[in-house]
Order: sequence, then C-alpha cells, then structure tokens
Amino acid sequence: MSDKKKQPGYIKYLFGGLAGMGATCVVQPLDLVKTRMQIQGEGGAAREYKNTFDAFTGILKKEGVSGIYRGIGAGLLRQATYTTTRLGVFTALSETYRQHQNKAPGLLERMGMGMIAGATGAFVGTPAEVSLIRMTADGRLPLAERRNYTSVVNALSRIAKEEGVLMLWRGCIPTMGRAMVVNMAQLASYSQAKEYLLSTGKFADGIQTHFVASMISGFITTAASMPVDIAKTRIQNMKVVDGKPEYRGAVDVILKVVRNEGIFALWKGFTPYFARLGPHTVLTFILLEQMNAAYNSRVLGQSGGSSGL
Repeated sequence: MSDKKKQPGYIKYLFGGLAGMGATCVVQPLDLVKTRMQIQGEGGAAREYKNTFDAFTGILKKEGVSGIYRGIGAGLLRQATYTTTRLGVFTALSETYRQHQNKAPGLLERMGMGMIAGATGAFVGTPAEVSLIRMTADGRLPLAERRNYTSVVNALSRIAKEEGVLMLWRGCIPTMGRAMVVNMAQLASYSQAKEYLLSTGKFADGIQTHFVASMISGFITTAASMPVDIAKTRIQNMKVVDGKPEYRGAVDVILKVVRNEGIFALWKGFTPYFARLGPHTVLTFILLEQMNAAYNSRVLGQSGGSSGL
C-alpha cells in the first residue's frame, strides 16, 4: 500500500469552488448575453437582439459596463455553492473508485459520477441560480416590471419574503436535470479526453493538455445541454399571472419553444453559451489543476499532482 500523502477532503471542495469563481469573473458578461438571448421571443414577442454581437453591444450601450456585469454577485455565489459541490463530489467519487477497484474509472463510471455530482451541486446551488437568472434578465424588462434587486443577498431575501422560501428552489428539477446532463458530458468528457491525450505520448500532464481536453469538453457539453438550459432559464424567469404559471414544467417549455419558435430555437444563444461555457470550462479546469499541483508540491512535497479528474 502506498504511503503517499493525500489531500484532505475539504481541499477538493475548496479548490473546485475557487476555480469556478475565478472563471466566472472572466465570463460573466457572456453568461448575461446568453440569458438575454434565451428569454427573448417568449410569448411571441419580437426579438430584441439579432445575434450575440448585437446583444453585447446593445446591452453595453443601454446599461453600461455595470450592466454587462449585472448579477456578478449571484454568479459568484452560484460557483461557491454549485461548483464547489459538484467538483468536490466528482473527485471524491473518482478517488474512492480508484482505491476500491485499483484502476481509473471508465467512461460509463465517469458519466454516472458526473450525474450524481451534478444533481447534488444543482440542488445546493439553485437559490443562487434563481437570483442570477433574475438579475441578469432584469435589464430587458419595462421599468414598471423590473424587480430591481440591489444585490444577491437582497434578491434571496426578497424572493423568500415576497414569494416564499420554496421559490428559491423554483426550477430545481430542470436545474438538476440540466446539471446531470452538463456534468455527465463535461466531467466525463474532460477526464476521458485528458486520459486519451496523455496515452498518445504526444502530450504531457500540463496546461496544454488541460486546455485541449477542456475545449473538447466545452463543445460536447454545450451541444448536449442547451435544450435543458433553455427550459431551466425560462422557468426560473417566468412570472405567475393570476395564479397561473406560464409553463407547467421543462417538457412544456421545450414543446412550446419548438411549436412557437422552431426546433433550432432550442439551441438559441449557442454562440454566447459556448463562448461562455468553453472559456469557463478551460479556466475552471486549468485553475483547478494548477491549484492541485501547487498544493501537492508545496504542502505535500510531491512533484506535479492530479486534480482527481
């Protein structure tokens, strides 16, 4: 049995959250553009933006730099809850598998672990997700209909007070469904791509490998998760009129989008979503790998080191 020192369990969660938060500081504007594009056209309304560039420049001109970063507090809180949990759970499950099976998990095992990690993280992070969606969408509403949350804390407290605590978990089921798809695709494809690249003998376990593997992962994840992401976004942003919600659930959203806007509307905002998810995936995994390598080197006295992914 190896006497090699191991990282404490909490480090996996801490590094996961910090990596996600660091990446969010860079990609928040793209997340806002993606949300605005996904909710335009609801109820047959005219499209406000022609494309990603039009949306970005329009928001910047109308709302300024602060408008582009609207909801950053909620975005950071989401990473502190959702990403901390999902990456921590995934790496813990991966290491447990290695210890008991004396081998790395295969693709199917990684997909299963990704689904468990995603569902767990999504449940923990849904309140921050609801706040983020509402804060990023607020700027496109008429002045009389804006919620005007002043911060993520204000958003959370007002939602709980005005709509009930359970409303903080509005859209929890589609959010968990999206997270299961995202993490099944993202974590499994990153691990598998990284393993394959290293097996070719042309890549070393460094930033170049992490970058290529995470870009592959980002593209696969974007294509797989956009339909459930649109369902989640619209459910979390919907308003209840005369006690009747606009959508009955995720399936209802998807059916109405296909019927009213066409099947390709399920991938509406693909460019900003990939532009957001691609760099976010790259930055998250690179930061995570580098933090683990630094910890293993400086604290445990080991060269290099793996993130467990």
